Amino acid sequence: MLASLGTMSELARQLSGLGGCTHPVRLDGHRTEYEVNTATGEIGNVLHHLDSANLPAGQLLVRCNNRRATRCAACAETYRRDTYHLITAGLRGGKGTPEQVGKHPRVFATFTAPSFGPVHNRPSSGRNCRCGIRHSESDSALGTPLDPERYDYEAAVLWNAHAGALWRRFSIYLRREVAKRAGLTQRAFADHARISFAKVAEYQKRGAVHFHAVIRLDGPEGGDTSPPAWATAELLTDAIRAATTAARVTGPEIDGRPHTFTFGRQLDVRTIRSADFDDGQELTERAVAAYIAKYATKGAETATGTLDRPLRFLAELAQARISDHARHMIRTAWTLGARPELAELRLRAWAHMLGFRGHFSTKSRRYSTTLGALRDARAKWRRAQAASATDLQEGETTLVLAHWVFAGTGLSNGEAWLAASLEPAPGTEGEPTWTPVATS
Repeated sequence: MLASLGTMSELARQLSGLGGCTHPVRLDGHRTEYEVNTATGEIGNVLHHLDSANLPAGQLLVRCNNRRATRCAACAETYRRDTYHLITAGLRGGKGTPEQVGKHPRVFATFTAPSFGPVHNRPSSGRNCRCGIRHSESDSALGTPLDPERYDYEAAVLWNAHAGALWRRFSIYLRREVAKRAGLTQRAFADHARISFAKVAEYQKRGAVHFHAVIRLDGPEGGDTSPPAWATAELLTDAIRAATTAARVTGPEIDGRPHTFTFGRQLDVRTIRSADFDDGQELTERAVAAYIAKYATKGAETATGTLDRPLRFLAELAQARISDHARHMIRTAWTLGARPELAELRLRAWAHMLGFRGHFSTKSRRYSTTLGALRDARAKWRRAQAASATDLQEGETTLVLAHWVFAGTGLSNGEAWLAASLEPAPGTEGEPTWTPVATS
């Protein structure tokens, strides 16, 4: 039908501008670009006019920009690449970050959750699981409780809900521990050094969040200044271990049972160098950045088999194709969410995330560039490309007037079929050649 109307090629061009986005936002409205004389402010000719009604799809289609790979693989890939460049900039410079950061002490650390009960796993020693068998890597039993009746689902959900607060407490203690080892007071520390970091949250198979972080020691002004002579990766590593042990958050009391949250005993801290080999695995800047970026696009649904969108009613669980373990954690979050004293945790709104409501990718202000800056640079480049096709004289600029309203999301069946036939997005960055500990 599209071919008979002569709009197939025009629609294909509009869809190709989505870069593979499969769930775009649909907008109704218009956009008009005028020529403006910068000296007089006089508005001149119309340079370009766009009306959604005249577009092949009948509406303007805008990328959804969802970071979840399960929701939109193309937009998640853009998010992954931006995260990769953000992490890399903080390791070797670029994107407005000085190259000297590559010489600053920096480590890659993995922080895990405590135990809430024994689960099926693959011991690194090569021994069998506690259940008596050796699970394959794809075994759906991995991460599920050996005894679901005795597994502490309440503590597991509440730990996820407090994980962000625990990280903030750790970051405060880390500055204290570094200052102590440098023989400085906490107030004086700011005049000598600064701690910068970038981290991403990842779900273990058991449904508990853990954090991967690049942590760097800078001078007092961040990456622009060199750290003092006493600042070493060894000192930073020692301080991280001490701060991890000390950090704790007091949680709520549920039916007479108090909760206190700490990180788990498994802590992996490795120095990042240009070429560092540990047990045959290379821990390089590229490997660290690729690993962190990969997990920036994955949620609980990838590791735990839970939902990738919020629940409106608990009854929706009956139709959901999820694991029994994920179902139990969601039910626990939903039940706890009904308690008035836990209202600020918003556990029902985040039940599909098993209680975790923090940002998956965060960084300190001075670590490197921001995701927003990377998006702005990409948009500026596109505008420059479009402007180069417009014949503007010296002393002239443009005025843009636009009005858009939300009209829906997604593609029609015909649009989805045509979009699937278009050129796929370019390949991804190389994957890392090493794996941190404690991923079950």
